[in-house]
Amino acid sequence: MSAPARRPLGPGGVEVTELSFGAAGIGNLYSPITDAQAATALDHAWHAGIRYFDTAPHYGLGLSERRLGAALRGRDRSSYVISTKVGRILEPLDEVTGDDLADGGFAVPRSHRRIWDFSADGIRRSIESSLIRLGTDRVDAVFLHDPDHHAEEAFREGYPALEKLRSEGVVGAIGAGMNQAEMLTRFIRDTDVDAVLCAGRYTLLDQQALAELLPAASERGASVVIGGVFNSGLLADPKPGARFDYVTAPAELLGRARALGDLAERHGTTLRAAALAFPFGHPAVASVLVGIHAPEQVTDAARQFATRVPDDFWREARAAGLLPAHVPVPVAAEESP
Repeated sequence: MSAPARRPLGPGGVEVTELSFGAAGIGNLYSPITDAQAATALDHAWHAGIRYFDTAPHYGLGLSERRLGAALRGRDRSSYVISTKVGRILEPLDEVTGDDLADGGFAVPRSHRRIWDFSADGIRRSIESSLIRLGTDRVDAVFLHDPDHHAEEAFREGYPALEKLRSEGVVGAIGAGMNQAEMLTRFIRDTDVDAVLCAGRYTLLDQQALAELLPAASERGASVVIGGVFNSGLLADPKPGARFDYVTAPAELLGRARALGDLAERHGTTLRAAALAFPFGHPAVASVLVGIHAPEQVTDAARQFATRVPDDFWREARAAGLLPAHVPVPVAAEESP
């Protein structure tokens, strides 16, 4: 099984592997894992050839960054890429009161509280703290994290602060990461971001990012990292009760996912392989980010990513109305519409 290829993350010289490690899970998303389990998952990812790791202070109140930094320590710093995020400052609490599950969704002690802060000072403070937790002198990419309700501050202060840090060489690439396409399109058009991270909006079941975001990125020479390709699990295992965007999937989407799965099986591949391959039909896509917290998840993601999805699968998916005819798919260029 060959290692994932690399693609540029925008024009600034940062390169990422096409398959990347989403580190929310090693921050104890929803349920706890041990330091040893997190380290083993990251070690498996390394041996699978993954060299792009995405984290955030939000993930486990800093636990994800600490575990990622510990696992990568001692490896050639020039051989891998770390992205983290800004917009939430972690403020220590005087005492630990319960856990973070209700507030943030992470099974960690509630030792800190998150404070939204997209100010220039907040951006610098956040990155300084992240560097300490990661145990490194630089991060390769930084994304403004979920500025949905903080657009004015993010554009007026947060983005210029990142631009200055990029010019100083503190970070290599800058952008924003969100679960929506509309504001990310504004970042692409109105700023000089290198890349954006778009979660859940460019998948086999949801192509909102194709309307404006992806064309704008191609036009401006920016890159798009695609997260949430399984849409909260529906495209990983489309069984009754499966989730789509964090809630129980509607019957229509469940039926479409199962039909895509049946079609994949008839063509000797899997729904998971098709979900991972699909975003690369668009040239603006640089990497697919998969949330991972266990070795078997790494093994499966790497195997599915390396599995070829036959061109006939894409043709039949279009013909059956399971994919819109105008959506680009990863087949030979002359066969795309």
